[in-house]
Amino acid sequence: MNRVINVKGAEVTIATRHGQDYISLTDMLKAKDGDFFISDWLRNRNTIEFLGIWESVYNPGFNYGEFATIKSQAGLNSYKISVKEWVEKTNAIGLQATAGRYGGTYAHKDIAFEFGMWISAEFKIYLIKEFQRLKDEESRVTSLEWSFQRTLAKVNYKIHTDAIKERLIPPCLTKAQTSVVYASEADLLNVAMFGITAAQWRQANPDLAGNMRDAATLEQLVVLSNLESINAVLIQQRLSQAERLTQLNAIAITQMRSLVGSETLKRLPGTGTQKGIAK
Repeated sequence: MNRVINVKGAEVTIATRHGQDYISLTDMLKAKDGDFFISDWLRNRNTIEFLGIWESVYNPGFNYGEFATIKSQAGLNSYKISVKEWVEKTNAIGLQATAGRYGGTYAHKDIAFEFGMWISAEFKIYLIKEFQRLKDEESRVTSLEWSFQRTLAKVNYKIHTDAIKERLIPPCLTKAQTSVVYASEADLLNVAMFGITAAQWRQANPDLAGNMRDAATLEQLVVLSNLESINAVLIQQRLSQAERLTQLNAIAITQMRSLVGSETLKRLPGTGTQKGIAK
């Protein structure tokens, strides 16, 4: 997903690469007076030193041997290197040269802010200001979406408990017995979605406030709300808990794969190979 911010009249594209924000240096360059190129910035010894330090912190695959060679030549009149050459020789990840509709040179935000100083101190300040404004706005939107899905999950849970009351709880049960049935059904959803019961989650996370649903991701809450509605239908069909658990777990895995992709799914709880849970 690409976003655009306006920095001192220049439209600057921000792209997502490997879950990180990368800012278009090509767009930023339009704000610099005169005929300059990114390769001019790369000729500067201070630039090479900064890039080397950044890569050493964030890139375990950085080629220090090639970097040392480049660093020894930086600043010389005869020295010149392109972004493509820098990446190929050092295996750098902080800079990227891309082709296509949104092509150009992109840099990790840390490096882009440093590049902004090369354009002008004023530009760098406004770049950071507009970037932070964008992140604050995205954070507010995400928070609202999470709150909405948490509310939706609570509403669906009411539908879910009504179905339990109608089909699973005999009229003569005491309140204490009823709560046991409710807890059992709630944990049915917990196991289907997260792979563990509420008690197991609390035992594994004694320092976290709230419950496992409060700690859930937005994607998990979306799927959980769906499971609550589906479980209500399965209860009406008089399926056993074991049958419903198998179906709900399979649905949870399928929906999570659709929402976040198989690679991300491997890192989420409740979708692995926990004992007793269908893979």
